[in-house]
Amino acid sequence: MASTKTRPAKQAKPLSRIQEVNRKAILDAALEVFATSGFRGATIDEIATRCGMSKPNLLYYFKSKRDIYQQVLEQTLEEWLGPFAAIDPNADPVEELRRYITAKLVMSEKRPEASKLFANEILHGAPVIHGFLETHLRQLVHEKAGVIRQWVSDGKLAPIDPYHLIFTIWATTQHYADFDVQIRAVIGSQAGKPGFYEQAAQAVLSIILNGIRPR
Repeated sequence: MASTKTRPAKQAKPLSRIQEVNRKAILDAALEVFATSGFRGATIDEIATRCGMSKPNLLYYFKSKRDIYQQVLEQTLEEWLGPFAAIDPNADPVEELRRYITAKLVMSEKRPEASKLFANEILHGAPVIHGFLETHLRQLVHEKAGVIRQWVSDGKLAPIDPYHLIFTIWATTQHYADFDVQIRAVIGSQAGKPGFYEQAAQAVLSIILNGIRPR
């Protein structure tokens, strides 16, 4: 009988501190470039210039523009889905959803480029993350929809469709990043004043949470 033992996979060499710094600088610069120009419009040269590196130096860390783009998307999704995955089925439903909505609004304020990058990917048919959407994301949404459905069944939330609640939260919170130009055009300089996002957060929380409280 042939041995079932396999040779252990070769481990990637850990990055040094300076390599980690350079890699982060590339991804941060790439996020801004991709969010502005899209995948097709962005260039390696532009990303290299934005992060202060030469093109050969950048290509030491990533072999292609697509590799950079995919890594930025994966990093964005990891950051976004963390608070969603952390929704606790045993906690108070309204407070859990308040925490999640607040976290999403903070992301829209602090990292609007990430939301725009994701929106561009979706609008182009999700060529890079389509598989992720149909597997990992679908599974996570089904799981959290089940949590919300149980809260409704227990009388802790008003009768609502869990999927449409999730979609509403995503659409509302990401609007402030994806459509910031429209918001500024409509309400003017008020959008750039300190406290604007806090005001927006209170309004969004009031609208959504008052709609889902048990009656």
